[in-house]
Amino acid sequence: MDDLTLFFTPATELRERFRRRELSPVEVVEAVLARLEQLNPVLNAFLATTPELALEAARVAERAYAGDGDPGLLAGIPISIKDNHALAGVRWTGGSLLHTDRIADNDSLFVERVKRAGGAIIGKTNLPEGGWKGASTNRLGEPTRNPWNLSRTPGGSSSGAAAAVASGIGPLAQGGDGAGSIRIPAGFCGLFGMKASYGAIAYPGTATTQMAHAGPLTRTVRDGALLLAAAAGKDVRDRLSFDSGIDYLAACEGGITGLRVAWSPDLGYAAVDPEVAEITARAVRRLEELGAHVDEVNPGLPDPLDILDGLWEPSQASGHQDDLDAVRDQLDPGRVAIIERGLTMRATDVIHALQRRDEYHNAMQQFMSSYDLLVTPQLPVTAFPVELDYPPEIAGRAMTYLGWTAFTYPFNLTGQPAATVPCGFSADGLPIALQFVGRWRDDATILRAAAAYEEAFPWAERRPSVS
Repeated sequence: MDDLTLFFTPATELRERFRRRELSPVEVVEAVLARLEQLNPVLNAFLATTPELALEAARVAERAYAGDGDPGLLAGIPISIKDNHALAGVRWTGGSLLHTDRIADNDSLFVERVKRAGGAIIGKTNLPEGGWKGASTNRLGEPTRNPWNLSRTPGGSSSGAAAAVASGIGPLAQGGDGAGSIRIPAGFCGLFGMKASYGAIAYPGTATTQMAHAGPLTRTVRDGALLLAAAAGKDVRDRLSFDSGIDYLAACEGGITGLRVAWSPDLGYAAVDPEVAEITARAVRRLEELGAHVDEVNPGLPDPLDILDGLWEPSQASGHQDDLDAVRDQLDPGRVAIIERGLTMRATDVIHALQRRDEYHNAMQQFMSSYDLLVTPQLPVTAFPVELDYPPEIAGRAMTYLGWTAFTYPFNLTGQPAATVPCGFSADGLPIALQFVGRWRDDATILRAAAAYEEAFPWAERRPSVS
């Protein structure tokens, strides 16, 4: 196997080849670390690298595969961690100038589970400050760049995670999604990215707004399922977490004959670029070829952006209610505006937003009761210029910093599972994707549908120009 093929080999295949002793975990990790060193100056996907940690995990995995025990789901497989998660002994910036010298004392829960499964952590990936936007710039240095076109953004906030996987720097990456931050970069970088049901992956510290999810960014659906299997489950530190009971890898089997699919090209309110609209509409009809029943629908629900703002802005502000004036000059100016708005909100405003979220959730569940899956475009545009925080307009309509992500944030509010499924490319070679949204806690149907779509219409063989 040549190096380039190796870099784009799925994690599930690596695992089997490690088991058969056809590949060495140590040699694979060494090769991926060399690729990281080669490409990171171009992509700026990593804020810190951890070669010693990765190689030690690879050596442990190699011994495990040579023995009779269970090596662990991720044993020896290269994986990156987003830099808003703590990795003990490693710099932990959260994408902010305020934390350039912070060293984590402990591992985050997600990292604990990756280590327990034997994953070889190669480094910490770049993100915008505090994960506040769906683009890739921060004040730490150069932005992360999209491997398909270096002048474009990979999206955010899991910017470096998506750029790394898309360019072959490891098959697995951990992302986080508070309003689309896994699905946006997956869509812009041609990846599978999944926000599992809220609470399916315990994520301490997120219960206040109940919007943030941790999850996988991968090139294939089954790689995403593999990482879900290693990371999912309840923990006492997250009082809203639960055990799903899903065998995530087995859930990828079975096909979608008879599945009831609602196709909504704009959710009734979103502006969509005409080329994206055409490609996604054509792509969704492929589900009918696979045996699903597809209805074009308008869910009849209003745009919940104001509900999101009512929770997102005070959440961003909460960490700076006592020090904004002292640290303002070190913060991203765009985020300062969000914080300032959040600081003007009253507790009753937040409670009202929470009440309206419950109403929106209930209305969405009523709509979903008639369908197994809701499908939308994942994003209304292809990747925009890297220096921008968001596209200034879409289809002639002016945009805001989160308003352009009209297909992602509704399902952070409801907590439903949702995934990015690549479905084509624009005329200038940029990825375009569908979004598959499941019913409440029905992650298995998303995996089954996405895996069936991928098998019939594969996307992972196409590689970005940077590779």
